[in-house]
Amino acid sequence: MDWTCFLLLLLSTLVYCSLGQGGASLGVSPDRSQFFKYESVSLSCEVQGKSAGWRMKRNTFSGDRSDCGRKWGKPQGSSCNVSLIPSSSGVYWCESGSGEHSNAVNITVHAGAVILESPALPVTEGDSVTLRCRYQGTLSNHTADFYKDGSLIRTETTGEMTIPAVSKSDEGLYKCTNSEGESPESWMTVTAVILPPTAVPTPIPPPAVPVLSMSPPIPSPAVPVLSMSLPRLLCSLLVGSPYLLLTIILLVKGCRSRTQGDRVEEE
Repeated sequence: MDWTCFLLLLLSTLVYCSLGQGGASLGVSPDRSQFFKYESVSLSCEVQGKSAGWRMKRNTFSGDRSDCGRKWGKPQGSSCNVSLIPSSSGVYWCESGSGEHSNAVNITVHAGAVILESPALPVTEGDSVTLRCRYQGTLSNHTADFYKDGSLIRTETTGEMTIPAVSKSDEGLYKCTNSEGESPESWMTVTAVILPPTAVPTPIPPPAVPVLSMSPPIPSPAVPVLSMSLPRLLCSLLVGSPYLLLTIILLVKGCRSRTQGDRVEEE
């Protein structure tokens, strides 16, 4: 590991652990951690709520811990514009009067010929990230080798390497080399995407099994009962049976004749 990068990591760790986390974040423009000397960078304190009382600070290798505007940088509102020289390498952060602080970033100012353009701020899982190997402030037209944690991972003829969708496994120390030289190492931080809790789907109840219910039996049609009054019954019989009527009349007459004959014989 490059000792410059190691010291920067150690400084940033000490700064992060010595102060309390606050409601501010540090912005870096352009967003990269390596610069050539005499390049410029703009640092800004993005504070939630009131921004008053927040100051831009840095801690260099020499142990110089100071505010923007005293020995370095030009304050402009909540930002600090810095013209970089090799002694500007160090850890930068925002700090409030009560000791709260933002995230810290490492900035390396390289006096050599080659630097690696890699993001100074954390990148989110799934984002597309491009690393560029730069020579004397311009994109290198030379073939560049890209290393992660000391191992060669890719060779690109364009001088840049793109990771279409970064993941947590892409986090680590990166550097590049070409025919002009070698860049310092820089740490790329990858933050995980926090997904909302998955809603538990409401189970769909199985379809109800139809129950065969025995419906009451349909009654058979009742046999119609012929209801008729006695006088109407007699009339029907008499009208419908003329032979029966005639028979009755003859029987009556016969009975009368026989009775009269019996009476004559007795006399």
